[in-house]
Order: sequence, then structure tokens, then C-alpha cells
Amino acid sequence: MNRIELIELIGRKKSFLCVGLDSDITKLPECVKSCEDPVFEFNKRIIDATLPYTVAYKPNLAFYESYGISGLVSLKKTMDYLHTKEKECFVIADAKRGDIGNTSKQYAKAFFTREGDFDFDALTIAPYMGEDSVKPFLEYEGKWVILLALTSNKGSDDFQMFENKEGMKLYERVLRKAQDWGSEENLMFVCGATKAEKFTDIRKIVPNHFLLVPGVGAQGGSLKEVCKYGLTKDCGLLVNSSRGIIFADSTEAFDKVAGEKAEQMQREMALYL
Repeated sequence: MNRIELIELIGRKKSFLCVGLDSDITKLPECVKSCEDPVFEFNKRIIDATLPYTVAYKPNLAFYESYGISGLVSLKKTMDYLHTKEKECFVIADAKRGDIGNTSKQYAKAFFTREGDFDFDALTIAPYMGEDSVKPFLEYEGKWVILLALTSNKGSDDFQMFENKEGMKLYERVLRKAQDWGSEENLMFVCGATKAEKFTDIRKIVPNHFLLVPGVGAQGGSLKEVCKYGLTKDCGLLVNSSRGIIFADSTEAFDKVAGEKAEQMQREMALYL
């Protein structure tokens, strides 16, 4: 999905909600645990319930890879199902890859092609190893790199807030340097909602790039604050919610409740748009 298509999708749904499919098998409702593939059944019902209010889905690879082949089969079935909705949603692999160039080429093939089975629209990438670890992912037309910049976890201060002698923080260096590698058409940045006060400075560096924003809801981030400082004329945001939507209820009505939670966020987003 290219930038124009993404912006049109946001406008049509009046939403910039991304639902994180962090489908921890230990937290699934009892009503799906007897299914042949509980994770896929859970994901399918979540997708069906939230699709009217959601523009993106973000499977977190850890919750699939940790169960070996069976977990990857669940992910493949989830992606096959999402491909039947491909004009209705943008799909992000939350995998945080990034390695030397020849390895990154193989990761890009794995995530961005049907030969690799998944064919995601976007992939989260760790920038620590620099240009040659990122560029192979930018070679695929219509695909996006989502580079970690300012994350929402407590430990982010260990490195991301480090300043050089000129006073530039490391996350600011990431934002500036990455623009030599990609553009607004294929490069987004992860910026956590718990650091919303930094969004004014972020927008000075990347005024038009899309930001993927985790941390709203369960982690304490404020959608209002994120929108106040982060919205652009084209929206420029994908705000992720995972636990607050997919695990909002553990009864047989879990999907209905998830849909209601997604609708609540969509309604608030529509006001900000």
C-alpha cells in the first residue's frame, strides 16, 4: 500500500487506529482454546470485529515465533486472511529486524514477498547498525520501513536520549540521518505515546513522515496529546493499541467488546481529524 492509498484509507474510515495482534496464547479466551488453531481463530474474530474502525494491523512476531512452526502457521493463516481485506487495511510486521546488508536482504525477502509467505506492507527495523542494514528493506516498491526512533519503554532513555557535544540526542540523529536513505513515501518512524511532549521537536525534523505510535492505553499514553503535537495535514499518524482492544474481554463476547473499544477510539480520532 503506497502513501496515497494509506492517506485515502485514513480519510475513508476517519481513523488512524492500528490494532496490535499481540496474540499471547496464554491469554486467549477459553472459547477459542478448543479450536484447531486458537491463535488464528482469535485473530480472525478480532479482525472481523475491528475492521470497520481500523486502518492497520500489527502482528508482533514474538508471539508467533515463540511457538515454532505452529506459531508461524498461525501467522501465515492470519496474513492470508488479511490479504483478503487488502484494500481495507495496512499490515505491519512488528519484528524489529536489522542486520548486515546480506542478512537484511533475506529478512526483506521473508517479510515483503509472497515467496516468503507473508507479504507485509511494512516492517519495524532497528537502526543501530546503520545504513547498509536498512537500505535493503527500502528497495521494495510499495513497502515501508518503520524505523525505531523514540520508543515508549522505560529503557529507551538508556541510549535514545543520549546527547552528543552539540546537544543532539541519539533519536534525533536517527530521524535526521534516515532521511538520506528513504523518503516520506517509504519511511516511517516509531515514536512512543509516552513521550508525546517530544513530538513538537520530532515534527520539526520529520514534518511529513508517518509516525507509528505505540503506548496509548495500557502503557499510559494520551491520544489527545499525541494528536495535539503529532498530527499533520495528511494525518501522519498510526496509533497502535494492543492489549486495550484485543484483551478487553475474556468471555465469548471478546470480539464484540474489542469492536466496541476500537469504535470508541475511532470516534475520538474522527474528532481530531
